[in-house]
Order: sequence, then C-alpha cells, then structure tokens
Amino acid sequence: MIKLDLKKTYKDLYNPPSKTVSEVVVPPMNYIMVDGIGDPNNQAEFQPRVEVLYALSYTLKFASKEQLGIDYGVMPTEGLWWVEGLKPVDPTVSDRSDWKWTLMIMQPEQITREFYDSAVEVVRRKKNPELLPNCRFEMLDEGRAAQIMHIGPYSAEMPNIERVHAYIAKRGGVPTGKHHEIYVGDPRKSAPEKLKTVLRQPFTFG
Repeated sequence: MIKLDLKKTYKDLYNPPSKTVSEVVVPPMNYIMVDGIGDPNNQAEFQPRVEVLYALSYTLKFASKEQLGIDYGVMPTEGLWWVEGLKPVDPTVSDRSDWKWTLMIMQPEQITREFYDSAVEVVRRKKNPELLPNCRFEMLDEGRAAQIMHIGPYSAEMPNIERVHAYIAKRGGVPTGKHHEIYVGDPRKSAPEKLKTVLRQPFTFG
C-alpha cells in the first residue's frame, strides 16, 4: 500500500509563511467543484455544498485505496471568491448578497474523470444528495500566484489580502483569475483567532 502525504508534497502551496507574502507557481490540479452565491454564513446554502464535496472525496479516497493500492488524506476545502468583474470580496462588509463562490477539494493525480464518474454513481446510490448533479470534476491551472497564510478569523482577512495585492503591484504584475482561499484550519475545531487560511491571488505580468 502506497500512502501519499499530499500536504507534504505540496507544502509550498498549502503551508506558506504567515509573516511574508510568498510567490509560487501552481501546477494544473484537478478538483471537485460546486458553485454558490450569496452570504457563505447562510448555512442552508453553504453546508450542503461542503457535505457533497466530502462525500465524493472520501468515496474517491476509498476507491483509490481499494483499486490502486494508493491511500491519501482527503485535502481541505478551498474556495474561489469574487464579485462582478472578478474583484476580490471584502470580508468586512455585511451585505454579501452579490458574492459568488466556488467550493472545491483538490484530488491527487491518480484520480481520473472515470474514477470521479464512478464515485458519483456510488454517492447517488448511497445518499443521493440534492446538490450532487451540481458538482463537477475540473482542472484549475492558476500558474504564478502570490499568497500568505492568514491566522485569525475570516472577517480579519482584508489586511492580508491587501498585502498580497501590494506585493503583486510591486512586482509589476496584474491580478488574474479569482481570489483563492484554502481552509487549512477547521472552524468547528479551532478558535477564530487560531484559524489558518491560505490567501492566494494568481497574477501575470501585463
């Protein structure tokens, strides 16, 4: 049995420094994704999407272990966040009705679309969650990006988001794509002031 430690393999992507902005080149990676809109604090909208992502991800983990002899830890939830015009969201605002977001979980290389299609059928037979048809298996190729590890509540992210964008501007870059967050910390288990969230912004040189 092969045991993969994906967080260790991609340490520079999932555990960046918290005191300085770092620059990385993110390789193309496959994800299970599901879209949403509005305030993420609306648990009726947000939580079912998290649950269906994990149902699929754990089904894929077990299939990989049984069929390929490759085991691994399921990766954390990630989110792409934006408002119209691909502007980053402002976590300090109270009106979040125009927020758009994609929740996703990264999948290791051995997980193919065929594996995903089989997992969908397994989850459909077992639980058949309402949002299952809304999920998709998709590659994301972010390329060059600036990022920082934010430690603290989500509502206090803005200074670090601004630091990331200031770094890009200083490099003479132009933001591309969507504001990306990786929820390394679990809000159900960690105090808000100890939560760890990777804040990432892809960019290019215009």
